[in-house]
Amino acid sequence: MEQSPLTQQPRPEAFQAKIVQLYHELFKDHDHDEEYLDHQSLTQTEGFWTEFFILKPSRPALRQILDPISPSDLLHLYSSQTRQLFFRAVSALKPARPSSSSTAASSSQSQNKQANALDTLSVFLVSVLGKKYTNPSSDIIEVLAGLDSVDHVFGELFHSEGYVSCADEDTETTQDIVLPFTLVGLLANYNKFEFQNPYQMRLNDFVNEQTIQKIIRAVGQACLTLRGQYVAVQEDLPEGWSIAGTLSMIGLVRLNKHKKPVYDAETQKRMFAALPGKEAAVLLATYDFTHANKLFCHNLVTLPPLAKGDEPPFSSFISLTSYMLQHAHLSQRTTLYSHLNLMIIRLLIEDPILCKRLCSSEPDHKHPVRLCRQRSPYLPHVPGDRVLATAVLDTMIDAVNHNLRRRLDVGLYTLCVGILLRLISYMSRSRTRLEYHWHELFRSLLSLIRFLTTYASDLKTPLVGGGQQGQLDTLLDLVVNTLALGLSSGESFLPTSAAYDDLFYKIVEVGDVLVKFRDVYGLKKRQSNSIDTLVNVSTHYKEMLASGVNKEKLTSVQVAEVIKQGYETLSIQAKEGLDSWERFREADERGLLKKMAREAVGDVRGLVGGGE
Repeated sequence: MEQSPLTQQPRPEAFQAKIVQLYHELFKDHDHDEEYLDHQSLTQTEGFWTEFFILKPSRPALRQILDPISPSDLLHLYSSQTRQLFFRAVSALKPARPSSSSTAASSSQSQNKQANALDTLSVFLVSVLGKKYTNPSSDIIEVLAGLDSVDHVFGELFHSEGYVSCADEDTETTQDIVLPFTLVGLLANYNKFEFQNPYQMRLNDFVNEQTIQKIIRAVGQACLTLRGQYVAVQEDLPEGWSIAGTLSMIGLVRLNKHKKPVYDAETQKRMFAALPGKEAAVLLATYDFTHANKLFCHNLVTLPPLAKGDEPPFSSFISLTSYMLQHAHLSQRTTLYSHLNLMIIRLLIEDPILCKRLCSSEPDHKHPVRLCRQRSPYLPHVPGDRVLATAVLDTMIDAVNHNLRRRLDVGLYTLCVGILLRLISYMSRSRTRLEYHWHELFRSLLSLIRFLTTYASDLKTPLVGGGQQGQLDTLLDLVVNTLALGLSSGESFLPTSAAYDDLFYKIVEVGDVLVKFRDVYGLKKRQSNSIDTLVNVSTHYKEMLASGVNKEKLTSVQVAEVIKQGYETLSIQAKEGLDSWERFREADERGLLKKMAREAVGDVRGLVGGGE
């Protein structure tokens, strides 16, 4: 038989997807390519980029190429490719303008192109931002856009992601919004303390309220997902409110086939330490938008639920915060995310208009909030709608109660007690009286004073010569001044005289501890606290009790009666300005936010790194 002129080519050892071939074509090793080094401005064709974003991206393959490239090589050998990729991905995020000849197929292709561009951009940014550069401030701009084009390219990216967030209601998912919003957070945080981050500046003047509301609803859904991860480890609905309990009451317990597993204490601890999930990276962008944009803050607090029975986004945010705070001590990562959410709450509370809204008892302003009950001691359960400020108070008290350690997280406690002081200051000035379990709040603060007194040597020793000494002093002043404000102005915000009497009773109970607390920390030497107010009130009543009845130990009812009588001869000399506080300054949290940004990059890397 005559031999065919056609020759059979050997099959490749392994099939390589077309998109992977394009990755290799884009990031060829030009280390020894002198012709390329002389013409680094060479660009890929339009056809290359059209095909690049039509094809489904391969996240692992792109990371396999980008991750090994050193920061120096990325800057000096591959900056032309990285700039092209960044700019082209940003351009591909923009939806095609509809025309009279547009078809459903072309619309679908445009949406797929956007989704592919977003996936590509996610992997690219996580890899690029995760590297350590010699001059981070300028190097990253050179890699992404170049100094001459940075404003234009970053501006395009911001508005492109706005378009992504405004995708068709029928097709978008929470992830469609959360992922680009999370990338905003990574970009806005990149070395923002070292140079004027152009992306940070874009957050300030963003006024598309429709997009902002979609983002906030997506953040709310993300918070629900993250909270669900905690509940999956340990169901914590109050007794009588669980599904199983309800079914058993009506004789249908056998129908409850999806009973959650019950883990032992050690397993639970290990699982809680790994939470929140990597989706929590969206909280960094939430913080940045809250810090930069008043319109975002307003909508975060006021946006109602989409449907009756749903949680409004802010309720979900408070709820997740309460779960993270109860377990904040279990890992550095959980601690960082807890700090981040507390800073968001502090920023909202410091706005008097938003604080007024949070303290409002108007029916439309009250919402249910599911708070964590996975560890005792438990605060009273409040079913149904409640004033949102009271849910914030509960969350702060829970954090105080559940994170007491010899190696105390002073920063976390400073944030929590600072938020309590700001809320109570507003209520005092506005004479807002809320029905609330105030006795729990004052008990927790006095328990904190007991703890600080008992473990003073542990708390002070590591701080000698360290930068945290000032933070410890701030915490001590905040605890003292919050209690002193209650004594001096309690009539203006406590709902009943009984609640006011109870605070005095508690102060009298811990009189000896207060004196020791004052002395061990040298509080009398500082003018920034009102410790004398607490000690003088306690002394006043102890002298009354000692002179009044000498026979038998007084009952609590008799002590309460003496407290009422003592008001007539009591003069509370509180320092001026107890209801004042310093506004949030981001520079004070510089170190924490840098750590948080690195953690968020790692989490996004985990989110976008898996699967084809």
